[in-house]
Amino acid sequence: MTSDTSAVTILVPGRLHDHAAKRVDGAFRMVRLQRADAGLVTGAMAESVRGIAAMTTIDAAFIDALPNLEIIANFGVGYDAVDARHAGKRGVMVTNTPDVLTEEVADTALGLLLNTVRELPKAEAWLREGRWVRDGAYPLTGTTLRGRRAGIFGMGRIGLAIARRLEAFGLPVAYHNRSRVEAVAYDYHPTLLGLAGAVDTLISVAPGGAATDKAVGKEVLEALGPNGVFVNIGRGSTVDEAALATALANGTIRAAGLDVFANEPHVPEALLDAPNTSLLPHVGSASKHTREAMADLVVDNLLAWFGEGRPLTPVPETAGVAAKQR
Repeated sequence: MTSDTSAVTILVPGRLHDHAAKRVDGAFRMVRLQRADAGLVTGAMAESVRGIAAMTTIDAAFIDALPNLEIIANFGVGYDAVDARHAGKRGVMVTNTPDVLTEEVADTALGLLLNTVRELPKAEAWLREGRWVRDGAYPLTGTTLRGRRAGIFGMGRIGLAIARRLEAFGLPVAYHNRSRVEAVAYDYHPTLLGLAGAVDTLISVAPGGAATDKAVGKEVLEALGPNGVFVNIGRGSTVDEAALATALANGTIRAAGLDVFANEPHVPEALLDAPNTSLLPHVGSASKHTREAMADLVVDNLLAWFGEGRPLTPVPETAGVAAKQR
């Protein structure tokens, strides 16, 4: 454990939230690197760096380039950009920022669902463009939340928060997860395809990674059906975007609301051009309040690790990693 952390070197590769960077700089010896590239690591960095504060990709090569690395504090609840499995094998702790963004993201999911079903952004544009005066009332929307059945892909903290909100809107909720969540009474479907076939509103909160890559594809969208609405607030990689664009164009599903994309910030033209989409630029947790809370948790994990020998929010792959005695 380290009573005085000012001599502990923390590496910040690329961009980091300003609040987190200021706190790291105040509590540690902070060094910056243009990007997380193993080829840019100097001998001095390799010798001195004990921690990373990051909101970028941290791959195995970068981890291996820092032999004295002890902890990677990831900014974000999703940590698929960090090779946590490799970090665990190397005895390196990885932390993320759960809980502090749960409610904000759940709020965004419901807002995006309402935007998609009731076409609220289009109705506002109708007013602002003077069409209410010129052309009369905005056309009645063909979709509504009334009578819908909701399914959640990924019943973690955020999924549970979304489910509570859906219940308040009067919608029955079902879910698919890697395994059943014993503490909830919602209907569980052991396959995503089975869930899609049982609902007409599918909300994806699933994490990225190989296990979920393009999980929402042609078959799932077909099962969702022509009245189906798909909302993604999780990771863009979980969706086959070409299949989604086709499904929107040919009426396989009714509409989609997306806050995340596979190759951000680039959004496929087919999705941009689709009249039955509501698209947001990955703003699920993007309030000053929530992003600052996430920044605080990044730094608090570093302080707890070096000051007390424990992480606050370890990821499962590194839960067994112990702090080094110095």
